[in-house]
Amino acid sequence: MIQRVWPIAVAVMADSLRRKVVYVVLVFAALLVVAIPVLPDYGLGVQSAVFREVALALAYATGLVIALSLAANRIPSELEKRTVYNVLSKGVSRWEYLVGTWLGILGVMAGAIAAFTIVEMVVGYFTHGEVMWLLWEGALATWLEMGVISAFAVAVSSVAGPVVVVAASLAAIFIGHSRSALLGGEGALAFEPFVPSLDAFNVVNPVAHGSGVPFIYLVSMVVVFVGLVGVCLSIGVFLLGRRDL
Repeated sequence: MIQRVWPIAVAVMADSLRRKVVYVVLVFAALLVVAIPVLPDYGLGVQSAVFREVALALAYATGLVIALSLAANRIPSELEKRTVYNVLSKGVSRWEYLVGTWLGILGVMAGAIAAFTIVEMVVGYFTHGEVMWLLWEGALATWLEMGVISAFAVAVSSVAGPVVVVAASLAAIFIGHSRSALLGGEGALAFEPFVPSLDAFNVVNPVAHGSGVPFIYLVSMVVVFVGLVGVCLSIGVFLLGRRDL
C-alpha cells in the first residue's frame, strides 16, 4: 500500500512545487509580515502581541490560498488530461490515489507554513527583540486545519469542478467555525462543551496574547484532525468510487 501511495504523494509535491502560485503567495505574504511593524501604535507593551496576532492571521490566509489552489483543481485537471487513467492502470486503487493526492498537498502545506513561520520569527525578533517560539503552535494549528480543508476539497473535487470546490470549501470553513457562536466558548481551551469542529484549531488568543496552549490541547487538535480528515477522505473515496472512469 505504502509503495503505491507514497509515489503518488511525491509526484503531487513535485508538481505543486513547479507551480508559481506557491512561491507568489509566500513572497506576497512575507512582504506583508515585514510591513506589520508599520501598523499604528497599539500602546506600549502590546506591540509584540499585535504582531503575533496579525502574523497568525496572515499565516492562515496564506495557508488557505495555497491549500485551495492546490486541492481544488488537482483531480479535475488529471481527469481532464486523462493522466489518472495511467495511474489507476498500474494497480493503484482509487482510494490510494485519493489519499496519495491529499498527502502530497499536505506535504507542500507543511513546507510552506514552516517557511512562512520562520520569516515571521525573524521579523519578530528584529522588530521586537523576541524569539516568538509560540508561533509554532499557531503554525501547527494552521497546518492541521488546512489539512482538513484540503481533504474536504479533494473529496469534493472527485465529483465537481474547481469553482464548486472552492465555494463548498469556504462554506465548510464558515460552518466549521460556527461552533463557538452556537454553543459558546472561543477556540482553544473551550473544552465545555467540546464538539469536534474547525474551532478546535483556533489558538490565536492563547498564542498571541497568552502563554500558548497546554500539551493536552495540542493532542486534542491532532485527534480532531485525524477524525475530520478520515471522514472527508472516506466520503471522497466513496464519491470517486461511484464515478465512471
